[in-house]
Amino acid sequence: MRIAIIGTRGIPNYYGGFEQCAEYLALGLVKRGFEVIVYNSHHHPYQEKEWNGVKLVHCYDPEDKIGTAGQFIYDLNCILDVRKRDCDIILQLGYTSSSVWGWMLPKKAVVTTNMDGLEWKRTKYSEKVKKFLRYAESLGVKYSDHLISDSIGIQDYLKDKYQKDSTFIAYGATVFESPDISVLSGYGLMPYGYHMLIARLEPENSIEVILDGVALANPDVPFLVVGKHETSYGNYLKEKFAAYSQIQFIGGIYNIDILNSLRYYSKIYFHGHTVGGTNPSLLEAMASSSLICANDNPFNKYILEKDALYFQDAEDVRKHLLTVDYDRDLYQLMIANNLDKITKIYDWEIIVGQYEQHFIAVKGLITR
Repeated sequence: MRIAIIGTRGIPNYYGGFEQCAEYLALGLVKRGFEVIVYNSHHHPYQEKEWNGVKLVHCYDPEDKIGTAGQFIYDLNCILDVRKRDCDIILQLGYTSSSVWGWMLPKKAVVTTNMDGLEWKRTKYSEKVKKFLRYAESLGVKYSDHLISDSIGIQDYLKDKYQKDSTFIAYGATVFESPDISVLSGYGLMPYGYHMLIARLEPENSIEVILDGVALANPDVPFLVVGKHETSYGNYLKEKFAAYSQIQFIGGIYNIDILNSLRYYSKIYFHGHTVGGTNPSLLEAMASSSLICANDNPFNKYILEKDALYFQDAEDVRKHLLTVDYDRDLYQLMIANNLDKITKIYDWEIIVGQYEQHFIAVKGLITR
């Protein structure tokens, strides 16, 4: 069976969640005997035509020249190319800039789309952009033969909004078993002597609420903010919290081993994401033995259940920072239970197997 994966900037991953998903999926499917093609941006750092048995097709991507509009051109170029490839299945990761071209997807291939989260809920977007994203979402549903939801919340939303069934397949992670304590010295940290968050610095990730709580608690240990902060919102946050020396904006870190080591040795790891889906960074925190304090919403609670602290406002954050005793059996049990979830539910081998079964089930079942 020949499978093409579109909708990402390519593999190996140098960017984000869907790229990491494509990387793990492609490698896992090749090992299981599938022929896999992954579409890469023409300026992706890896320029070979094959990577660990995965075929790579580089398509022209002008995003670096013309901004967001370039994503639409890149997705169009990928779809024009995949029309020539005689694929059995096209896995589309996301829909934001590709669904407007959905009518051009090859009719002989089964198109299955991972619908991601509710992009139109992101507060950074204007009302016009949100309106377009709702439209793009509807096109993603219209031009797909099958839908994949990476959370039960998204599955329920698609059923309620579009009366469409979708297959639930979560995002994946791998238990982190090799923490490197030497990583801490580069940031002047001590094991379990700091708190942290890792996120894109955007309002819907509760960054300001969390940092308001840090300011109220005024802890005597560092609080790391990991994420690109050279943005207007990042500058606003840095200015607002400039008086609090324990709040340290250390920028984006893209080495997964460094990130996981920082998670592993943190005291409390804060996860403020509010826009649906199974968030990759949350699973990675679980897999890195983090004690997690998460935004109190259904998406996070479905994954973490009772094995986390939760916050709704800055006062909740303050209380957790001042009262949590990391070594208590209760909190160590939360960490152990979350590791167990990764092993039994979210391990990448399990997730790849679920995609494999999905592809086998839908092959030839074209509904358009």
